[in-house]
Amino acid sequence: MKVAIFGKAYSKENKVYLQQMVDKLLSRNVSLLLYEPYYRKIKDSITISQNLSFFKDNNGIKGNADFLFSIGGDGTLLDTITFVQDSGIPILGINLGRMGFLSSVSKDLINDSIDQLLANKFKLDQRTLLRLKTPDNLFGDLNYALNEFTVYKKDPLSMLKIQAYINDEFLNSYWADGLIISTPTGSTAYSLSLGGPIILPGSQNFVITPIAPHNLTVRPIVIPDNSQIKIKVVGRSKEFFVSLDSRSLPVDSSIELTIKREDFKINLIQLEDESYFNTIREKLMWGLDIRN
Repeated sequence: MKVAIFGKAYSKENKVYLQQMVDKLLSRNVSLLLYEPYYRKIKDSITISQNLSFFKDNNGIKGNADFLFSIGGDGTLLDTITFVQDSGIPILGINLGRMGFLSSVSKDLINDSIDQLLANKFKLDQRTLLRLKTPDNLFGDLNYALNEFTVYKKDPLSMLKIQAYINDEFLNSYWADGLIISTPTGSTAYSLSLGGPIILPGSQNFVITPIAPHNLTVRPIVIPDNSQIKIKVVGRSKEFFVSLDSRSLPVDSSIELTIKREDFKINLIQLEDESYFNTIREKLMWGLDIRN
């Protein structure tokens, strides 16, 4: 078995947990495939007693790994989809960050989680992606997102006028700082902070959430994820920003943006003792009496 390991940032306070993970995997005869830029950050701190293989991009991981471990927080896990792409490689998120909705394995449970994984005590949680379509493929081969698509203003002193269409039927003109279209996975991210609802994974919906709308009666709306959404920015704004998860670009207002469901899904590993409801209770502190 071969496990790919992806990370971005390294902190010395996490050294013991990384070493523990590496030692555990090697003790179970697992071969390691490391993201080369991450290895350069940890190589002087972590001892790895085997010949290593490395990857830099999708070509280096596709067909060469059985699982991928994302080391960090949710932002790190979001970046793994640019490597996994449509390969179907299951992703396990090990949370060395803060919130950890997606990176659900805590530092103290690394060994137990590896044991469960190798004993096949897990299931695959398939997550829907959304895809951005533009005439010139703004993001190259990476025109998809696990969390959200966002349009937001470039000029801090003015609003955008954003026209939205669902299956070619006019929905609304949003006078706002921006607009988010999120998947169920992204419903607990940026959209949630703006008053959007939590949508369960597998619900087959998207959420359209305005950012600081001028008209306060304009609220988030849930639509089927087989819908095609068209976005046009009109009015005085000549340029605005578009983002797919953490990737962002300035865009000319003449470009029409089309969003639809991606043809493939991402496989997240859900271990035996995990559940989505447990995660939101814990991370959002539901039921906690702050008086105690």
